[in-house]
Amino acid sequence: MSKTSSIHPCDLCSSRKLSMFSDFTEEQACNISDNKNMISHRKGQMLYYEGAKPLGVFCVNSGVSKIFKTASNGKEQITHLAKNGDLLGYSALLGEENYTNSAMVIEDAKICFIPKETFLKALISNGPFFKRLTKALSHEIGIMEEKLVDASQKSIRERLAYLLLQLANSYGLDGGDHQQIDLVLSREEIASLIGTATESVIRLLSEFKKDKLIELKGKKIVILDKEGLVKLSDFYA
Repeated sequence: MSKTSSIHPCDLCSSRKLSMFSDFTEEQACNISDNKNMISHRKGQMLYYEGAKPLGVFCVNSGVSKIFKTASNGKEQITHLAKNGDLLGYSALLGEENYTNSAMVIEDAKICFIPKETFLKALISNGPFFKRLTKALSHEIGIMEEKLVDASQKSIRERLAYLLLQLANSYGLDGGDHQQIDLVLSREEIASLIGTATESVIRLLSEFKKDKLIELKGKKIVILDKEGLVKLSDFYA
């Protein structure tokens, strides 16, 4: 069950430096703080549903959420994962459209809800914030185009290797040559992220383990050979 936390000023937020609000003045940050609600969410709770009308935006203070679309057959397709500092729901709000995806918490989270009026006022009064948001929207379009190309040209093996590298980069613990991904995703969620069947992910993870690219510790994955995954993913930096 969600619960509203005590007031958490934006200027004291450890995730603010990672967010689009990083360059806000103290006055601008205080205006956001005075009008937002920080809510604690448990794993499995929904932030918003596809087709609903946006009433504001969500800023992740801590925890992880999955953003996904639901196909006509009811199958989920995860488009990305949101972590500390990420802003959710702003593209639908700015486009004055209903949500085109859904968001669910997959790791206990604290998330601030900023009402539409407060968010738009901040957008209009802060040129750098407007520029950063525009850049983020352009980046999202680029990512979507890249995923379309990957889906048609990269093999499932390549996509899984690349996903593991991305997860290690975003959620990896510093452990020298071996890097544990500090995020538990079900095999179904991993399959949804790369657009394949769960059985294929189970088989490929087993093969990656056999090839000493990774190690499986319960539900967590440890990267053993990052360079091997880079070569396998056909990734060019």
